[in-house]
Amino acid sequence: MSVTIKDIAKAAGVSPGTVSRVLANKAEFFSAKTARKVRSVAQELGYRKNTAAAELVTRQSHDLAVIVNTTKTNFANHIIEGIQETAFPAGLNVIMLYAGDTNSEQQRRALNTVIERSVRGILLLSLELDPENLTLLQSTQIPYCFLSISFQGPQSPFITSDDWQVGYQATKYLLAQGHRQIGLAAVDTQTSITGKLRVAGYQQALREAGVASSPHWIHPGDYSYAAGQAAMQSYGRQPEVSAVLAGSDMAAIGVMNQARMLGLTVPSDLSVMSIDGTELCDIVQPQITSLTQSFYDMGVAGVQHLLAKDTPTVQTYTPIQVIERDSVMKRIP
Repeated sequence: MSVTIKDIAKAAGVSPGTVSRVLANKAEFFSAKTARKVRSVAQELGYRKNTAAAELVTRQSHDLAVIVNTTKTNFANHIIEGIQETAFPAGLNVIMLYAGDTNSEQQRRALNTVIERSVRGILLLSLELDPENLTLLQSTQIPYCFLSISFQGPQSPFITSDDWQVGYQATKYLLAQGHRQIGLAAVDTQTSITGKLRVAGYQQALREAGVASSPHWIHPGDYSYAAGQAAMQSYGRQPEVSAVLAGSDMAAIGVMNQARMLGLTVPSDLSVMSIDGTELCDIVQPQITSLTQSFYDMGVAGVQHLLAKDTPTVQTYTPIQVIERDSVMKRIP
């Protein structure tokens, strides 16, 4: 059984009201000696403040839940930074939970962990919930917002990049550099809404340029370093493509390292471009040209949306831009 304020009051020989004021750090109606005694007894008895009960009384939670998938990339770090730097000044604590990667049971457990306690809102990072878990989330009446993922239909709020435009604009850039055979690597084309939209944008850009794409140009994967390596292994020592668009910065590094192992030089033998544009693009050689997303802004906007009152369901796209570095070489026709 948990220790109560009455238990502490009895052991310390003071009233429950005095214990409550001491533990709430109110500096009146008791001496410093009494405060030390109460805190000492509370520690000895193993007292833990019941924040859920306090929040029930005030009707205002100070906890914000963030549920993250376990995709092996680093983009989430920047979203979390934006969340923390916006939540903390607003007096909110940030609780982090992981929900696997397309794992229904882990999703359900993470959601139930959040639902069982009092939270101000829920932010879900690049997480595609299965239908049952989405229904569970919507049934809680807790404000929520998806970040770095979009959905069709008006039912779910999200703040993300336009992933169709991500695939389209990145491919348009490579076409403008003279590349006609463009690979797409380490993008989940089977189950991911994000991946399917990027492939659609990529294919549209090729069609507009009059390029007949080959199925051998697309090598699906889970956006990870290993997926980038595997894609480059499939392209081989004499790749059919002159440029590769990788699904993440981590995947792009996998492509470049595997290309080097195959005896190829980036960018003279093969140009490589990444999607994300995190600090990884600057700390490798050659530095990676990227389709850069506004991850930090997603985190900031997500917290602001949950803090706002009586706002409609938000479905917002954050800016994207191409950042030119050293991994793409212009081809002369």
